[in-house]
Amino acid sequence: MNDESGAPPPAQTKRRFLDRAPTAPMAPTVIGAGAVVVGNLRGAGPFVISGEVEGDGDLDGSLYITASGVWNGNIRAAQALVAGKVFGSLRVGGKLEIGRTAVIRGSVSAGRLAIAKGAVVEASVAVTAGEPVVRFEEKRGT
Repeated sequence: MNDESGAPPPAQTKRRFLDRAPTAPMAPTVIGAGAVVVGNLRGAGPFVISGEVEGDGDLDGSLYITASGVWNGNIRAAQALVAGKVFGSLRVGGKLEIGRTAVIRGSVSAGRLAIAKGAVVEASVAVTAGEPVVRFEEKRGT
């Protein structure tokens, strides 16, 4: 469908799942840089971690750990993108993308897994969907 100028709409580019508009009108839960949360987190919807979490997470939605984010504990999430640090187990039902600035020590289990060149993954790794691990070179900032 064209706009009034007659120009075609901009091409859709393939984006990370967290770049897409949410399907439900749900604001993300954000733990900002410099904040430290001690305790377990549980909930639905997107979670964005730029600070530090010390505890376990049971997340029915997506998880984004930014380059400054640190999680010490065990995490279960529907899907995740990790650019920061995780020390513990990380279980993701869907897609897990590990960015080039990520450091993961523990265990990783995901339906689908993509790891950027430069990421440090010192963990046992299991891919539950039977697909191969995708390795890629990240071309944009995390």
